[in-house]
Amino acid sequence: MKSKRMIAALLAMMLSVTAMTACGGSDSSNGTSANNSTVQSADESDAQSADESDAKNEQTGDSDMEGLTAINDSTAKRVGRTYIGDDNTLWLALSGSGAEFTYTGKKLELTIKGDNVAKSGNDGNNARVAVYVNGERTSDVMIDAPEVKITAFESAEAQTVDIQVIKLSECAMSCCGIMPVKLGDGESLTPVEAKERKIEFIGDSITCGYGVDDEVKEHSFQTKTEDVTRAYAYKTAKALDADYSMFSVSGYGIISGYTTGKEPVTAQTIPQYYNSLGFSYGSFDGKTPQSLDWDFESFKPQVVVINLGTNDASYTKSNKDGKEEYKQGYINFLKQVREKNPDAEIFCTLGIMDNTLVKTMAEAMKAYMDETGDQKVHAVQYDLQDGNADGYAADWHPTEATHEKASAKLTEEIKKVMNW
Repeated sequence: MKSKRMIAALLAMMLSVTAMTACGGSDSSNGTSANNSTVQSADESDAQSADESDAKNEQTGDSDMEGLTAINDSTAKRVGRTYIGDDNTLWLALSGSGAEFTYTGKKLELTIKGDNVAKSGNDGNNARVAVYVNGERTSDVMIDAPEVKITAFESAEAQTVDIQVIKLSECAMSCCGIMPVKLGDGESLTPVEAKERKIEFIGDSITCGYGVDDEVKEHSFQTKTEDVTRAYAYKTAKALDADYSMFSVSGYGIISGYTTGKEPVTAQTIPQYYNSLGFSYGSFDGKTPQSLDWDFESFKPQVVVINLGTNDASYTKSNKDGKEEYKQGYINFLKQVREKNPDAEIFCTLGIMDNTLVKTMAEAMKAYMDETGDQKVHAVQYDLQDGNADGYAADWHPTEATHEKASAKLTEEIKKVMNW
């Protein structure tokens, strides 16, 4: 059994943002690992009110910029939690957020706008974006400048194709936006049809796909090795032919972020940010995702999957009092999730990297159900990752092979409950 160790990476951010991300390794018997970030958040003093946020999200197909067409509800299906900014840029924060549309024409160029992190020169935190044409990834780009141009599609003859833009990296380190596009004569953008099935995933680094592109467990975090499409949540949505939304931040938990100390890291918890667009140490248009309220009416999932507790376990360990804190925090979060998703079936899941709190999670579920009478809550325990069989990714995180196994189990459980 290998001794536990801490792998720390200093991730410096300029322009009012300072972040340090430390990733915990562990003994190979349980694979416990998480991401811990201590930061000074960007100034939120000029954040828009909720009313202003709503107004910005009601746009027409043509932007105010002459000759340009905005990516919005008139021209695309927005994926995950997104926000239309001051210049009609569609901002993407959380893992997996993006847009999908049908394009007709010969050549489509996209301009991806970086947030203040992209201007800082800190390559380890830049947003990573992929473009898919008819389901095939054709571009995989790091947003390392204020604006990055991508030729999404080009053909000698006009064609009609499906275009997807997906943010592969998580919101905490950086955001990016799709700027209005230039269309020629006869060219068009139209939204693809929304799917009948909708799922929301709430999680930590596992849901983000932390380190999945780097199968060297001694390596630490970089956004360029993070790919949400290779993680269990995205794979589950694809397997169920469902639209998805994700709310996940590496190192975060229900009552504590990842820690090697005895005190909880209460600044790194999902519940305090769940009602917002997301959470980021960076900013755009002078705003942060956590300063912008999310409209839960815009995406109503039939299924909500919660996968939180891996980082909490670094604080609670096997301590009875710590576990009781987690239990009460979990009950409160279930109430919060239910308030925002009154009709959804909720799946409480845990166990890929650590199973310390699986029993406590089940106890929290039962207590919540007994108190509220809510019977639309279900437990799923994943198999603990097997490094001998499937290896480890960066900072002892799951490989794609492990994610495949977790997705298969979750998909089957959802099918049983939902009759999908």
